[in-house]
Amino acid sequence: MLHFSRWKTLAVWLTVLASMVIALPNLFSKEQLEHLPRWFPAYHVTLGLDLQGGSHIMLKIERSDIVKERLEATVGDIRNALRTANIRYTGLGGTGQSVQFRLTDPTQVGATQTALQTLTNPVSTGAFASGSIQEATFEDAGNGLIRIQLTDSGIDYRVSSALTQSIEVVRRRVDELGNTEPLIQRQGNDRIIVQVPGLNDPQRLKALLNQTAKLTFRLVDNSMPVTEAINGRPPATSEVLYSQDDPAVPYLVEKRVLVSGEELVDAQASFNQQTNEPVVTFRFDSRGAQRFAQATQQNVGRPFAIILDNQVISAPVIREPIIGGSGQISGSFSVEGANDLAVLLRAGALPATLTVVEERTVGPSLGADSIRAGVSAGLIGALLVVALMVGLYGFFGVLAVVALVANIVMIIAVLSVLGSTLTLPGIAGIVLTIGMAVDSNVLIYERIREEYKSGRTLLQSIETGFAKAMATIVDANVTTLIAAFVLFFLGSGPVRGFSVTLAIGIITTVFTAFTLTRWLFAEWVRRRRPKLLPKGVRTGIFDGTNIPFMGLRRYTFGVSVALSLAALTGFGTVGMKLGIDFTGGSIVELRARQGNADIADIRQRLSDLNVGDVQVQGFGDPQSVLVRLQAQQEGENGEQSAVAKVRSVLEDQYEFRRTEVVGPSVSGELTKSATIGVMISLAAILVYIWVRFEWQFAVGAIIATLHDVILTLGLYVITGVEFDLSSIAAILTIVGYSLNDTVVVYDRMRENLRRFKKMPLDVLIDSSINQTLSRTILTSVTTLLALLALFLFGGEVIRSFTFAMLFGVAVGTFSSIYIAAPVLIAFKLRSSGRDEDEKQARPDASTGKAGA
Repeated sequence: MLHFSRWKTLAVWLTVLASMVIALPNLFSKEQLEHLPRWFPAYHVTLGLDLQGGSHIMLKIERSDIVKERLEATVGDIRNALRTANIRYTGLGGTGQSVQFRLTDPTQVGATQTALQTLTNPVSTGAFASGSIQEATFEDAGNGLIRIQLTDSGIDYRVSSALTQSIEVVRRRVDELGNTEPLIQRQGNDRIIVQVPGLNDPQRLKALLNQTAKLTFRLVDNSMPVTEAINGRPPATSEVLYSQDDPAVPYLVEKRVLVSGEELVDAQASFNQQTNEPVVTFRFDSRGAQRFAQATQQNVGRPFAIILDNQVISAPVIREPIIGGSGQISGSFSVEGANDLAVLLRAGALPATLTVVEERTVGPSLGADSIRAGVSAGLIGALLVVALMVGLYGFFGVLAVVALVANIVMIIAVLSVLGSTLTLPGIAGIVLTIGMAVDSNVLIYERIREEYKSGRTLLQSIETGFAKAMATIVDANVTTLIAAFVLFFLGSGPVRGFSVTLAIGIITTVFTAFTLTRWLFAEWVRRRRPKLLPKGVRTGIFDGTNIPFMGLRRYTFGVSVALSLAALTGFGTVGMKLGIDFTGGSIVELRARQGNADIADIRQRLSDLNVGDVQVQGFGDPQSVLVRLQAQQEGENGEQSAVAKVRSVLEDQYEFRRTEVVGPSVSGELTKSATIGVMISLAAILVYIWVRFEWQFAVGAIIATLHDVILTLGLYVITGVEFDLSSIAAILTIVGYSLNDTVVVYDRMRENLRRFKKMPLDVLIDSSINQTLSRTILTSVTTLLALLALFLFGGEVIRSFTFAMLFGVAVGTFSSIYIAAPVLIAFKLRSSGRDEDEKQARPDASTGKAGA
């Protein structure tokens, strides 16, 4: 067991060395990495937006825009097709997804169907919908009434195509801002995620992404005064549009497009040589230049409108034909406004409106603070754990510290190779791993002590300790790994980052425990050939304990039931303070530019904005304030408008360090995915424990876990701490930790059940818990120390997360003893018959040596 061949030794240390080399570049900036040799690995952990600042924006393509556009195009296609086929009709119009008209001659139904075949024939779509799709259906409603129905599958195809086109347009617009390494990707069937790290002006980004940027050049209709058109009825071929001025100026504009923005090949911000005002110069392609020249030649002396997204930018009079294919747009622009318009025109128009349904923006100063807080908390937590392990285990503790350092290096190396994004919750995951990583070493060390106490030689004790601890460590960590996987697949953003670091930490912990730690022991034995257990091991204070845990089970069970009922009652009546992830709304973190924040003044200013209920509270230090806005009635656009109003009245005195906006559609989805996530993780863990143990163990583990979840929810009810997505991550991690603890106790019970087949179950359970008490207490203490460091020094952003974790670890330790174990008795894991063998077994159990 302790023999390592040369190739195994080489493999272990090559893995550790490779991890160090891969992780090393994270100590250098990207500029410094450029000066290193080319052969040196350039892997680098990507910092999340919450650590380096930037914006995360989720955009939703408006399906209604696609339907409207398709309806208008279909009406036009029908009109042209019927006119070409000389088929007379009346009442052509469309509503919803249906177009209808009536034939003047009802006998021409067949000819009409033939004329409209191009609309109703299946369209090849490549891989979409098995290669072809029917976008419209033809229906003869009788008496010459014809209906053309746009199919849902056809609209879905158009939405998908528009989304693909929108991604390219969005990418071109973001690239024009000059930011490095933006992430732009599709999410689902109708959404785009845009992440731009290091962005200092998120408002400009949103303004660029919110505009469709459909540019058209149309003639102004002078056939009637615009006021008459507004008050009466404009000509069928014209419409009233308004300018971007304040107040807006109305124009009667022809619907016919002379030239569109699709025919532009370039647009640049410039200055008018005569007035020195910012303008946008443009240039058409050959087809556009020809059409523009023809239009201006035929309409000299008439005004024409330059229209962007149904707003008139300017309406100059055509003084002379413009035949060069270029021109300029003026409209009282600022320099930045002219630049942004040029960006929009160069990037092209979006096929449909993109609505911001979720926004999470972090200022660079807050990102820097978060890094400092996370690193400080990690170092303090690690030092506390190291001090405890060395103090309790002496030389064995030093070996554990070596394995722990290698473990952290391997986590960073894996994150670097995978290109994973490290977020603030991800740092919390690493710190939590530090606390839980020593669990494997404690299990091994305590097993070695038990075997040594039972009379085995030290070498035999070490070999047996590693062998017996292996199954327990694997079983205990798999349950946490299941929770991490569920978090990854159903979580988003920082929650997913937390799950990645937690999962990687679990895998590297198991690896270091059974390779590096075992090699260190083997090398120590080979070089020193020890005969006795080192004197530095000081965990014997738990030896010989005979606490009658099951004798108290009725009282502890009763207290737990009462607390659980109280928590459920509070949850059902008072309820939790739900965060914007589940209710929708906005959160803005502010920091005073000078002096302390004036909460009363902020509250007074915001109360006049007509944005509904506004909550203002201190946040961390006297300079910082957290503003929460309720969900707006106007939906996603209302949320953005409310934040814009807050910014307009406070931006001069306060720095906007963090902005989170969640629209109603996203909040509903997050609630659903969070509920499903908890259910799936519990079900998966139930199945795993059922397979590895017996059904009573699985039921006991789930009851204990539900107990922990219910009490944690009760904590949120009592304290009024906001419940958000990070709280779901905390609960699932508590689930994993609680089950980890429970499985360790269960594993010892299963072992004793095989050894003492007639021992009364309550005695066997007491013996098993006493035997694993040292491991239970030490693991809980190390995890609590790491979490306490996070709570005190990790910053306000993750304080509610660590607060819940602190409570959950304490409750999880309690439930593994007083809930999971008594359930086995209640479900009669073993009958309580007694005989002579039981009497012989009792004294042995009472000394706590039954599992030795």
